[in-house]
Amino acid sequence: MLSSCLARLAMADAVVLLLFLVLSHSLSCSSSPTTSVPVVRAAVDAEHEYTFVAISSLKPKAACTGHRVSPPHGHQNATWLRLSLSHGPCSPPSSHRRKGPSLAELLRQDELRVQNIQMTLLSAGDDDNAADDEKVKKRPAKSTTTAMEHGPVVDVNVGSASSISTSRIDTMATGGGGRRRRSMPGTVQTMMVDTASDVPWVQCHPPPTGGSRFFDPTRSPTYAPFPCGSPACARLGPYGNGCINGQCQYRVTYPDGSSTLGTYSSDLLTITRTTAVRSFQFGCSQAEQGLSQASTSSSGTMSLGGGPESLVSQTAATHGNAFSYCVPPTPSDAGFFVLGKPPSSRTRTFVATPMLRFTQAPTLYRVLLRGITVAGQRLNVPATVFAAGSVMDSCTAITRLPPTAYQALRAAFRSRMGAYRLAPPKGSLDTCYDFTGVMVVRVPRVALVFDRNAAVELDPSGILLDDCLAFAPNGDDRAPGIIGNVQQQTIEVLYDVGGRSVGFRRGAC
Repeated sequence: MLSSCLARLAMADAVVLLLFLVLSHSLSCSSSPTTSVPVVRAAVDAEHEYTFVAISSLKPKAACTGHRVSPPHGHQNATWLRLSLSHGPCSPPSSHRRKGPSLAELLRQDELRVQNIQMTLLSAGDDDNAADDEKVKKRPAKSTTTAMEHGPVVDVNVGSASSISTSRIDTMATGGGGRRRRSMPGTVQTMMVDTASDVPWVQCHPPPTGGSRFFDPTRSPTYAPFPCGSPACARLGPYGNGCINGQCQYRVTYPDGSSTLGTYSSDLLTITRTTAVRSFQFGCSQAEQGLSQASTSSSGTMSLGGGPESLVSQTAATHGNAFSYCVPPTPSDAGFFVLGKPPSSRTRTFVATPMLRFTQAPTLYRVLLRGITVAGQRLNVPATVFAAGSVMDSCTAITRLPPTAYQALRAAFRSRMGAYRLAPPKGSLDTCYDFTGVMVVRVPRVALVFDRNAAVELDPSGILLDDCLAFAPNGDDRAPGIIGNVQQQTIEVLYDVGGRSVGFRRGAC
């Protein structure tokens, strides 16, 4: 009778077959064909509600494995660049040997960044729908951001010096060995990809721990500091820091009291052998007060916020005022960054939601989360809970939800993970599991549903972090949420600033 049952299921997917056996283990195979149909249908339904995840797939490997899928390469008016997490075998040579922050330290930094974003919005206190007379009364947002020691990074070249060897190792193909790319002018700089900051900056002095990965402006003939009376200096606004010897000074302050300050300048930015920004405006940092250079994995920040100083604003005329990136699922995988908009043939593969802006906090990109599904079931959360919207951020790790929404998500997730032992909380992650001896976990599928019914199913790496549910609650339902990079993993996120939309393409890296 067993062979007869298997014959009836010969055309079924292997996962469905496994689910069928699990769900019907207490049933005899002598059941009639009529009674077996609901069991098969239940197995098929379960396949769409759950996914089987090998625990090992969520852990980094010892060596860089490159891209899991072929990345989209450059096209007209767009430039492709390899992206990695800042610590791990795929990270740039300047940082991959450094030990990454512990989970406790990552969560501590994450909380600081979340607090700063929410303080920025609180001080701005408006949205696209506020009345004009109310907007005038609002105070401008403070010129703060948050330094992160862990996040997505890219390698670019700054300056035009040709005497420094700047060839890069490209490990994007199939593994970590890679091939050497042709030398490009300038000095290689590893920069954090940050969508919640405006002023790009690079380190312009030797780090106290030694090493040569800093930009020396005296070796670049095209380097030029901005005069104090220049329009570029005036545009710095709250980031301006006075003048020294007639040269414009900038300062970016972090909420923990640390800061970067120096001369606001311009020079050649070489992204690839065929793409360069000839008058790239950036902060040439002469001091990073309070920043731990021993642990910081980047030599600067590639700021991509909505302000006029950011890279995306500087290149709007040449690259369409758009960019995208894909954060890899583990530090041993590679992702990508694209400056520019994909061709129309590829934009059709994205689901899109409107991009909203804060008039007094133009740095930040805002979207409206409308709902969450767990195992195919939409959570019973009133729409008003999500009214404050959510900030899309490349450097916040853990997505923050309104407490009402988080409690519903946690309850639904726990009820569908009842087969596994709960473990003690880990910092702000309060739903953790003991997977000791477990090789494969049955995880309920989770999807975020944005405005205009843009449903984005998360990768398993965006659901579980260190064996915990990778979400955390805000302190108040009225506070804006934040969509963190853990939930964005393996998804190409397209910021079409000119078109005022945010797109999502699953399974991109």
